[in-house]
Amino acid sequence: MFVKSYKIRHKFVDLKEAFKNSLKIFKISKKQIHTIPKEGPWSVLFFGVDDFSLESLKGLHEEYKLKRLCRLEVVTTKQNKKHEVRDYAMQNGIVMRTWPLTIDIEDFHIGIVVSFGHLIPKNIINSFPLGMLNVHGSLLPKWRGASPITYSLKNGDTHTGVTIMNILPKKFDIGEIIAQEQISINPDETLPELRAKLAKIGANLLVKTIEQLPSILSNGRPQNELEATYAPKFTSKISSIKWDEMSAIDIYNLQRALIGLYPLTTKFRNTIIKLLDIQKIEKPSHLSHIEPNIPGVATYDKINKVLIVKCKDDNWISVAKVCIPGHHPMSANDFNNGFILGQKQRIIIFQ
Repeated sequence: MFVKSYKIRHKFVDLKEAFKNSLKIFKISKKQIHTIPKEGPWSVLFFGVDDFSLESLKGLHEEYKLKRLCRLEVVTTKQNKKHEVRDYAMQNGIVMRTWPLTIDIEDFHIGIVVSFGHLIPKNIINSFPLGMLNVHGSLLPKWRGASPITYSLKNGDTHTGVTIMNILPKKFDIGEIIAQEQISINPDETLPELRAKLAKIGANLLVKTIEQLPSILSNGRPQNELEATYAPKFTSKISSIKWDEMSAIDIYNLQRALIGLYPLTTKFRNTIIKLLDIQKIEKPSHLSHIEPNIPGVATYDKINKVLIVKCKDDNWISVAKVCIPGHHPMSANDFNNGFILGQKQRIIIFQ
């Protein structure tokens, strides 16, 4: 009985050792799969959707045509009606995959994410031996989030740039900084102009980063959490002018930040209207006695043919065009003829 029991225990120990050995073999093979290659050419899986993404995809495609990449495929979505990345991939015969991914990722060295808008799960990040990199349109940790360019303009920033960073799971824009490039912002630069400029800078910086793989990845530096600011998604509500809170430069910067997205709005006689072609101005001397002297008060300047509106801190803006629901955009002169002339006081108040 003792011998039989000993044999059973002995067999159990053998099975346990065999199981441990198999785990070791599994861990070794798994580690080998994720071993970082010493040199290229690299195989790249690109994640992107829009015009900002497109410049980086074009840069990678040129590298592929020059044989500096051995493989290039695209992951994109079906959601956007306007879909520059999908169109480019189709026109150039680039293999596409649809998000969310349902097929395992195999044989790609690195993942590249540019303006994609979806958190990447840990299992996908870990499937790339070199990890995943993101091209972000700000100088992280400033303006983390979906709308960094809009917020930099709205905030009146004088400089911005592009960051190449490691992707980490669960949160956006928190990984180590691999590379950055800074540029100045022109005081009159608008969202479409700055976005196009940063997209090209980001594409060039990405290509330079790819050329320095894998050594450049060891130069990453953590972000300073104390300096982090945020640029979350926004809705059309952001376009509403708050006359008693916003100076002329605040309103002008908001317009620059939203061109191509939303026109600025205000309330006039309980109706939401749009104010177009806004400029910062000095208050004309021939209109020095406007009453009541409160933010939002507006009148027509016959000499310059614009509406002028008082803002916070006695700043002023001019408005060249107005759009009222049910009407085509009208000039300030037409708005004056229809809504200001004939009143005892030649003023109106925007709220």
